[in-house]
Amino acid sequence: MSTRRDTALAELRDWSRPGRRADLIAAAWQAGETRVSALAEAARISRPTVYADLRSRGIDPDHRQKGTDMLKLDPVNIEGFTGHGETMDAELDRAMGRWRAAHPDAGPNIPKIEGMRLAALMDTVARYTDVRDRLAHEQVARADRDRLLHQVEVRWEALSTAPAWLAAHHAYVLAVDEARIAIEMWQERAASARARMWFCGSPRDEAAYRQIQEAGHPALEDALADLDQDPGVTAYMLLADLDQAHERRMKLAAQTLQTLQSAG
Repeated sequence: MSTRRDTALAELRDWSRPGRRADLIAAAWQAGETRVSALAEAARISRPTVYADLRSRGIDPDHRQKGTDMLKLDPVNIEGFTGHGETMDAELDRAMGRWRAAHPDAGPNIPKIEGMRLAALMDTVARYTDVRDRLAHEQVARADRDRLLHQVEVRWEALSTAPAWLAAHHAYVLAVDEARIAIEMWQERAASARARMWFCGSPRDEAAYRQIQEAGHPALEDALADLDQDPGVTAYMLLADLDQAHERRMKLAAQTLQTLQSAG
């Protein structure tokens, strides 16, 4: 028997060993991939199966290590620039006025150089604030999406022991509908966040970006990297999994309802 075949068979046995998939799911989670949708896609399994695998390894998927929470960040204010479009011109005038007052003896070319620096700072702060706001909206929508998809599983499991079965089934149906809406809302927010590219086009922009970070505001690159590459595809897969599970469950529920009606 060849060594190559022995190795291949050993790897196959290891993969098919009971619990091996759950071990790999848990390892990916602990390595930092806490997006249930990404784990489900990589393992070619459903989201409920990912939840079950994580819990079987003592991991609560509802309590995950999160990255930067964009909603809990302080408002941006760099040299008087806040990134709000309606006040940008006034903020630039005030900043230039403060500089002129502090440098009354500046030569004829210095104000022009400072004006270019301030204009780059104003533009970078505005773009930074816009991207950060879009990321914040995506984070909220993603959390709602995951929470409501999990609620579908909770409502379905509750049917097994619900004393008021019809009321519990109606709650499950409503949970499915809310999850669909949440997926579509997340897709819209995620697409908006991906549409606004972040870049520094000049040394002045790079200096302004460093200034923003030195003021205590986070870099955007990590949060942007966490966005789904194609929100439309992810949303399609989530909706397909949800609808497939719902269709199967409705058939099971119809059998239960028929039994209840016969007993009544």
